[in-house]
Amino acid sequence: MLRCVKAILFLVSLVVLPSTAYAQAIVGTVRDASGAVLPGVTVEASSPALIEKTRSVVTGGTGQYAIENLRPGTYSLSFTLTGFATVTRGGIELTSNFVATVNADMKVGGVAETITVTGETPVVDVATSRTQQTLTSQTIQDIPSSRLYSSFTQLIPAINVQGNDIGGANAAVFSVFQVHGGRRNEGQVLVDNMSGGYQGMGVSSYVPDIGNSQEVNFSLAGGLGEATTGGPQMNIIGKQGGNMFAGNFFLNGTGSALQGSNLTPEIQAKGLKAANTLNKAWDINPTFGGPIARDKLWFWGGYRYQINRQGVANMFTNLNAGDPSKWTYLPADGQNGRPMEQAVDDGTWKDGQLRLTWQPTPRNKVTAWSQVQYICLHCIQGGDSNGLTFGGIVATPEAIPRNENHPNLMTQVAWSSPVTSRLLLD
Repeated sequence: MLRCVKAILFLVSLVVLPSTAYAQAIVGTVRDASGAVLPGVTVEASSPALIEKTRSVVTGGTGQYAIENLRPGTYSLSFTLTGFATVTRGGIELTSNFVATVNADMKVGGVAETITVTGETPVVDVATSRTQQTLTSQTIQDIPSSRLYSSFTQLIPAINVQGNDIGGANAAVFSVFQVHGGRRNEGQVLVDNMSGGYQGMGVSSYVPDIGNSQEVNFSLAGGLGEATTGGPQMNIIGKQGGNMFAGNFFLNGTGSALQGSNLTPEIQAKGLKAANTLNKAWDINPTFGGPIARDKLWFWGGYRYQINRQGVANMFTNLNAGDPSKWTYLPADGQNGRPMEQAVDDGTWKDGQLRLTWQPTPRNKVTAWSQVQYICLHCIQGGDSNGLTFGGIVATPEAIPRNENHPNLMTQVAWSSPVTSRLLLD
């Protein structure tokens, strides 16, 4: 029996250790006024991002501490030890996949005496060799875009992106990206460290919800063994609710009346009868979250509905389509008395998601998240404007098949338990 238990613990450690490498953490060393290390100091981290509000550890024999598996957010630290004045440090911004080093110096003092230390948030991760950049939720909301992941990969220096979003006109199609001259399939889209790719690629038709993420982290180099490729990783950290009810409603849209045209008679005389157009597009996205049981169980959910209709340049509906007696292509291009009907490409995206966060005990946390999507491309008329598909072709309606993906399903159930400052089960 004992051998079985040891074997299970060994296998768990093999699984656990890689996952902890990408968990957020605060580490450091506590010393006294003479520079000697202080064991036995209680270090407590508090933040609204923690469902249990606070998490504490005790420094070891070398005066070092590590608070693992923290959610991204703003933290305050307190250092307490009998016979020493309490030291507090606030305003520590912890981003995803970042290990912040916060050291403390304590001096002899009364129990009621408190020393407040102010300083800049650590910006250099000295515990790992990763090169990364983080976009906060506020930055994501402030950037005018279609809120697709391809809109944000192009903001990161060194990342090469296929397909750029211009003014939020692009539809919710997947886009490959790479870094340092790597292959196109090396860019990985992750949601809470879970891959959204398929068939060896880091992306798929799955549309991650960037607009409602807590933050987005890009790891550009220095990935550890759990990285499936050597390319960049885009990790989307989702919201999890809180002790206050809060919601958001996002709405944007546009139409052909708001679009200009530079298709001059000279260009038309050279053969281009109709240009690519954005006929209409909208994005409706309500979200809501809050407590089911304060400090114990939170929820967060959302719904998103997007459509995009684009005119295909120099492609027109076939007037002979559906007539078995005629095998030729007769375009509705407005020439020689024919009607004018430009081919239109269409896309529709619907998705709903729900996340539950449960803290049954101070050292056990369970999260469950699921997102279901319905995607339909070329479902009304067809055609390809090179804006709604990955093929990179321009085609007539009858030459492009209907493309449906439903349900697109992403589900994650996770449990984490910081047993000690040196062992995290995940």
